[in-house]
Amino acid sequence: MNIIEKRRSVRMIDNSITLTDGELIKKITSILKHTPSSYNAQSQRIMVLLNNNHRDFWDLVLEELRKLVPEDKFSRTENKINNFKSGYGTVLFFDDEATTNGLTEKFPLYKENFINWAREQSGMLQINIWNQLAKHDIGASLQHYNEVIEEQAKVLLSIPKSWKMIAQMPFGNTLEQPNEKMFVDIEKRIIIKN
Repeated sequence: MNIIEKRRSVRMIDNSITLTDGELIKKITSILKHTPSSYNAQSQRIMVLLNNNHRDFWDLVLEELRKLVPEDKFSRTENKINNFKSGYGTVLFFDDEATTNGLTEKFPLYKENFINWAREQSGMLQINIWNQLAKHDIGASLQHYNEVIEEQAKVLLSIPKSWKMIAQMPFGNTLEQPNEKMFVDIEKRIIIKN
């Protein structure tokens, strides 16, 4: 519970962390391997970006956003993206649509479910990685620039065409703690039947 409570959206990060690259990759790889999936399909895919790949990715996001955000509002967007770029790395989350579509064809009765389950599986993977980062005092946040950058990112990073981008998780040393989290009355969110 301590780790679940500790995990927060941290957007002000820098490029130092407490793990070596080897330790980081070993933990992320193990989480990917052991996070469950429907029909054991294992359609979750990730790409871990470090060093120049991480920075180049956020430069791409910034340039694509520059085409969409009005110039007079762009400085706020630029600051936000530069905060992510200042981090240590980024985990990109995908679903392998070739795997998911194969299941929809094999089991047409559950066609819509497989698409939903793929997103749920990715969500489990995202929170598992996020919690592991929090355990090691590494700040992270979940971003969704998919529609803005997916095609360009596939070219830049040689991402397989069948991988559908779901989210981006920049991470690094926490520079600023998030504000205190506000909670809705928990009694409104749970029903217990005995």
